Amino acid sequence: MHTLIDRAEQYLTQETAPFWEAYQQAFTSALAGVRVSAAAGAELPYAEALATVQDWLCTLEAERGQLFIIGNGGSAGVAGHLAVDFLKNGNLRAMAFHDAPLLTCISNDCGYEEVFALPLSRFAGPGDLAICISSSGTSENILRGARTALDAGARVITCTGFRPDNPLRSLGHLNYYVPSWSYGIVETLHQFIIHSFLDAKLHCADSRNVFFRNQPFDPSQPSAL
Repeated sequence: MHTLIDRAEQYLTQETAPFWEAYQQAFTSALAGVRVSAAAGAELPYAEALATVQDWLCTLEAERGQLFIIGNGGSAGVAGHLAVDFLKNGNLRAMAFHDAPLLTCISNDCGYEEVFALPLSRFAGPGDLAICISSSGTSENILRGARTALDAGARVITCTGFRPDNPLRSLGHLNYYVPSWSYGIVETLHQFIIHSFLDAKLHCADSRNVFFRNQPFDPSQPSAL
């Protein structure tokens, strides 16, 4: 008679292990396949695009510009998380429009399609930066938010996945595309991408070693310097 542990090990061997290998491969392939394009559609090396974003963030800080991050569902979680990180760690005026009364008021009175466009029309201005996240790249409220930010004179970065010809991907000054049809993989890599924006600023412009910044201090170790 099989014990519970025996059955668990058998299941792991027959089902979970092959799934994990496929899942890991799908994630690493999507990461390797991330593409960045400029407004005209020309592809850019990731490092070159990252240096541009770093410059934008440093300018935002120096000129007290504003950073807006918008998304729905899981992308809203990414937006809220990173807005807090940019505000606390990046010394930027960052926000995500996730206040419940704001969301429900605009959705009820104006339609969910306007839930980001309306606040952006009030807050965004020349020199600001909006990061617009949509796994499908087809969410109408994100498309309207991106267009509103552009009309206000703000720079726009888009983060999308699924179809490579999705409409949001053509709207930004910089457009980050994850080649995957998996929500989990696309959302996770969007968080990775936007974290790279913040960490590049912290590491390259603010002289903060992001690779070891949470390690307990040990003056005998090179990583502590």
